[in-house]
Amino acid sequence: MNNVSLYNKISALPENLKKEVLDFVEFLQTKNKKGPGKKPRTFGSLKGKIKMAEDFDDPMEDFKDYM
Repeated sequence: MNNVSLYNKISALPENLKKEVLDFVEFLQTKNKKGPGKKPRTFGSLKGKIKMAEDFDDPMEDFKDYM
């Protein structure tokens, strides 16, 4: 389909349908502007950035009554 035939078909539409065509074209343009999806995470990319406390596995003070 070339631009001239597309223009002729749109020109033949009533005004309310032309508005819908415009809305749809704007939707397609917005959808197309979105860049590529997120880059996949690389294994080990956070190595050395997360630290755990030395007492992580020790019982918590709040739970001593239940032990």
